[in-house]
Amino acid sequence: MPNAVSPRAIASSLTELWSPRVVAELDDSYVKVAKVHGTLTWHSHDNEDELFYILKGKLRIEMEAGAVELTEGEAFVVPKGVRHNPVAEEECHVMLIERKSTLHTGTETTSKTRSVEEQLRPL
Repeated sequence: MPNAVSPRAIASSLTELWSPRVVAELDDSYVKVAKVHGTLTWHSHDNEDELFYILKGKLRIEMEAGAVELTEGEAFVVPKGVRHNPVAEEECHVMLIERKSTLHTGTETTSKTRSVEEQLRPL
């Protein structure tokens, strides 16, 4: 029997920051949720767009051409190749939709970088 998922409830239950977890698959994309606070890192995804949807809180996505401020219920697509840095001044819950080939922090590797395997582990 099919099961519904609650991205909002799953994001609330996460204990690690900046560690996206896959909650669904859609064709060649993953639907992920994350709990974030602070700064991730400047990075880009050369071949993939990345959709951010705010489940709770506020998120600023800094880009070289300026920043976008998102609040609960708002979405923004960072186009492929655009360097960006997500920043949350307070805890924020985010849903992401991105291709399965998208690397968490693009070509940058930091202590916050998570592999696809880590993102796919059971909740």
